[in-house]
Amino acid sequence: MKEEDQTVRILLKISGEVLAGEAGHGIDSLTVKRLTESLMDLVSDGIQVGIVTGGGNFIRGRDLQSIDRITGDQMGMIATVINSLALRDAIEKHGGNAVVLSAIQMPGFLEFFSPRLANDFLERGYIVIYAGGTGNPCLTTDTAAALRAVQTGCSMLLKGTKVDGIYDSDPEHNPEAERFTQLSFEEVLKLDLKVMDAAAVAICRDAELPISIFDIRDPVNIVRILSEPSIGSIVGGKDSW
Repeated sequence: MKEEDQTVRILLKISGEVLAGEAGHGIDSLTVKRLTESLMDLVSDGIQVGIVTGGGNFIRGRDLQSIDRITGDQMGMIATVINSLALRDAIEKHGGNAVVLSAIQMPGFLEFFSPRLANDFLERGYIVIYAGGTGNPCLTTDTAAALRAVQTGCSMLLKGTKVDGIYDSDPEHNPEAERFTQLSFEEVLKLDLKVMDAAAVAICRDAELPISIFDIRDPVNIVRILSEPSIGSIVGGKDSW
C-alpha cells in the first residue's frame, strides 16, 4: 500500500455471482451484510472505495439465445442497477454513506455518472457504486471497472472472485493448475488467462493501474489484500502495494 499519510483510493469489482452467495441466484442478505462490514472497515481506515458489480446473479445477456445481443446486454445493465441499490442500502443500514452513480440516465431514480461527481463523493467519504456498466452493450462490467478506476484516479483495481488468484488453468477441474503470484499485463494477454476481458486489461496496462485478483468468498480478504497482496495474484507493478 501507499504511505499512511497518502490517501488510498481503490476500485473493487464484485461479480453478481458473489452477491448471490451459495444460492447461486438473486441476492443473499448474509453475503451482502458480510461484504458491507468489510467495506466499512476500509472506510474507517481512511480508504476511498468505488465499486462495480456484475449482474450475472440475475441475467447474462450473452446467454439468452432467443434475445438480441444488444437487448440482452441492456438487460444485464439493469441487473447491475439492482445489485448496486442493494449494496447502497446495506451500507447505509450499517451506518455508512453510499451513492449509486449510473451510466444509464435514470432521472429521478439515480444520479448520472460523471468523474467530477464521483470524485466529490469519494472525497467526502462516500462509497461510490457505479451501476449500468459503461452504458454501452458489448462491453463487460470488467471493462466498466477498469474505466471507472482510471477515471477516478484509483491506485489499484481489486477483483473479488471465487478463487484465490490467477491460475494457468481452471483449478476446479485441474488439481495440478499452477497459481501465479505476479504477472505483467503482456503475459496475461499473451497467455489468454481470462483474468478480465482484454479491453479491461489493456485499459489498466495503459494507465499503469495494477490489478489484484483474490478470493472474496471470505469478505475479510477485502481488507487483507491491501496489506497482504500474496493472498491473491497481482497483474502489473508492485509500486502501489
